[in-house]
Parts: sequence; structure tokens; C-alpha cells
Amino acid sequence: MALSPLVVRWLEKGLLVLEAFDSTEQFHGLTEIAHMSGMDKSSAQRFPYTLAQLGYLEKCPRTKRFALGKKALGLAFNYLRSNPLVEVATPALVELKRHCGERVSLSLFDGTSIIYAIRQQSKREYLYSSLIGRRMPTFCSAGGRAVLAFLPPEQVRDIIARSDLKPLTNQTITDPERIYAKVDEARAKGYAIIFGECMVGEVSLAAPVMGSSGLPIGAVHIVGSLSEWDGDEFEQRFAPLAIETARSLDRKAAPERPMFAVRG
Repeated sequence: MALSPLVVRWLEKGLLVLEAFDSTEQFHGLTEIAHMSGMDKSSAQRFPYTLAQLGYLEKCPRTKRFALGKKALGLAFNYLRSNPLVEVATPALVELKRHCGERVSLSLFDGTSIIYAIRQQSKREYLYSSLIGRRMPTFCSAGGRAVLAFLPPEQVRDIIARSDLKPLTNQTITDPERIYAKVDEARAKGYAIIFGECMVGEVSLAAPVMGSSGLPIGAVHIVGSLSEWDGDEFEQRFAPLAIETARSLDRKAAPERPMFAVRG
């Protein structure tokens, strides 16, 4: 039975409340939730309380502010355990980490961003580099450019046009023509490499993972420190490993749905 427009709208508002918790701050008040979700104050009062009753938000008894609840983490677990690519990629990335000794990751393509689904840590870590679920812009990440390199040109132009070309560091390339040139370079090489564009002092290399449609659905990443590696040496040593691992994962995911490549 089809849902009524009212039910769909209420569901959308509930999800907008959950998506408001995407900053580094753990707790948000009702005014902040209303502002970040684009709701009026009345809606911002109803939905957080309902989500807290269901366990998707938790309320601090002292400040009365809200944070994400443990049920939200359960959704991430259910997604990861049911994703065929994540299942087959996990042992492959463990083996890749053993060979290279650097941080390795699997990212999934989601339109204007990529999202990390597997992360194998190295000896040097900070909090965000070890957490799954982190999103990074497609236009400036190694995994994002590796994916863009093997998408149809019109889709690449659409993604760049819809991207917020905000620099993450002083080395982030934000000029569209220079981004296109880097995408062309990645297409010629079969992988993308960036220097300090997402994190100062890091070199990141990524090779695309192809889906059953023949289009990229994610990427295998290897990340190192520029204080320990010369860029050319890092590229020569690890590009073949990233490509080999990515090729072993090609077409291992379930058939992609049309919405997969067009989300923002």
C-alpha cells in the first residue's frame, strides 16, 4: 500500500533531524536542530522527542540537549554486514595493509561525496582517520577522482557543478578546469594520487572498484605521510598494490540501482 504524502513528509522530516547531527558537536539544542534541518520551531520540538523515544536520539537529562542514539549506530552495522562489497573487501584490505604497512581504506561512491566503509589503521592515526562512515568530497579526494576518471563525462561535469568546491587545506584544488585535468590524469594512470589536498602532510592514492554495470562504485585507498615518503617513491611502490586489490573486488557487489550514482 502506498504511503500518503503526509506520512512521507513526516518521514522526511525525521530523517532531516538525524542528518542535522553531522558536525563535530555531540549535542544540539532544539534551536540548533531547527536551523540545521530547515524546520520551524514547532516541528523541531516534536521530532527529536519522538526519535529519542525510539532510541535514535538520546537526551541529556542535565542540559536537555540531544545527541545521536545507539540505534543509529545499529543502522550502520546492518548496512555494512549486508553489503556484498564490504564483505569481500574486508579480508582483501587486511591483506593489503599487511603488505604495505600504511593506512588502507575502502570508500563507496555517493555522488558529490565518497563515504568510508572499511578503514585499516596504520601506526599514525587521528580520530577521523579511523572511523567508518566519514564523508569526503568527491572532487578533491583520491578515491573520488579515481571514480570520476571512469564515469561518463556528462556525469563528471554534473558532479563537479553540484559540488561545494570548498578547500579542505591550502593545497586543495578547487578550480574546475584543474580538477578535470586531474581526472584525466587519473584515467590515464588507472588511479588517482593527491598530495595534502584532504589532510596536510598526507599522500593518498586510490584505484577505482568497478561494479557490475562497468561503472565505478568505490575505491581502494592507501595513505601515507609525506614526512616519511617521497611522493614518486610512494606512487611507484603502492599504485600496483592498490590497482591489484581494486581489480580483485571488481563486480563483487550486488547490481547497482539507478539511484546509486546520482545522489548528491
